[in-house]
Amino acid sequence: MTAQGGDTSDTARHIDSWVTFRPELKVLDCTIRDGGLMNDHQFEDSFVKRVYDTAVAAGVDCMELGYKADRKVFVDSKSGPWKFCTEDDVRRVVGENPSGVKLSVMADAERTDYHTDILPRDQSVISVIRVASYVHQVPTAIDMIKDAHDKGYETTFNLMALSTVQERDLDDALEVVMASPVDVVYVVDSFGSFYSEQIRELTGKFVKMAHAAGKEVGIHAHNNQQLAYANTIEAMLSGATWLDSTIAGLGRGAGNCPTELIVGFLKNPKFHLRPVLECVQDLLVPLSKEIDWGYSIPYMLTGQLNIHPRMAMAVRDSDTPDNYVEFYDRLQEGAD
Repeated sequence: MTAQGGDTSDTARHIDSWVTFRPELKVLDCTIRDGGLMNDHQFEDSFVKRVYDTAVAAGVDCMELGYKADRKVFVDSKSGPWKFCTEDDVRRVVGENPSGVKLSVMADAERTDYHTDILPRDQSVISVIRVASYVHQVPTAIDMIKDAHDKGYETTFNLMALSTVQERDLDDALEVVMASPVDVVYVVDSFGSFYSEQIRELTGKFVKMAHAAGKEVGIHAHNNQQLAYANTIEAMLSGATWLDSTIAGLGRGAGNCPTELIVGFLKNPKFHLRPVLECVQDLLVPLSKEIDWGYSIPYMLTGQLNIHPRMAMAVRDSDTPDNYVEFYDRLQEGAD
């Protein structure tokens, strides 16, 4: 942002800093949780510890470690420990978490034995439970939120596949969610299909209802159309205060808003960019030679069509990851 007429004076720079310096903003880094969707949660303890140390040094507010998946549902799973985030696994990496960084896990509706696997808060180093559900699972999600709240946790609600939800269904869901004890309600661009105008409108709706209920709003964006960063800023300017990001954008498919971008954009002196850059250099650049994530045309196409990126993930993992025209034609046949 510059002053009117393109002024680049000290006044303009002051305005620029004022827009981005908002002390109420919180950064939640979900590198391990969202990134785990690309390697079946098989991160080594040393990798998770380095990301944790980076989060502490960078001054981010919260770090998400993975999922609280139900082993009875995933009985044959070969997933790594961050699919389940047992207390022993978490403590093995972070100890008693002596830092000021909050730790979170995601609990999927109908895939989490939340009564058993989510311990009372005073028995856990985790402090935030993020409940994720599709719109038809909202009643289950509300029960999960109440359970976590009663156990002493902060909670968020992440409505998945928001871009496919009809307005009437969304209004009904939000009315119920806002009446729950949840602390933060997220605008989630699961398919990376939203444009900034849509993010602005949706965030405005969420903020209006959330503020009336004494709650906050968050944004979780995917980068299928290279808009995750722009949409995160748009949501922030529209009133969202919890900003999700991942280091080097590591996340499912096209990935997420990069932590280094959002930390560099925010002017709060509590955030520090250098530790994030070190982590990108030391961990994420080598990992990018083993795992394929981030923007590519197959993810762009699924984002434009507002569909789950699983088909794009499959083609990127095939012997012809860059046969874009064949993939485009296949998607068009399915759309007809």
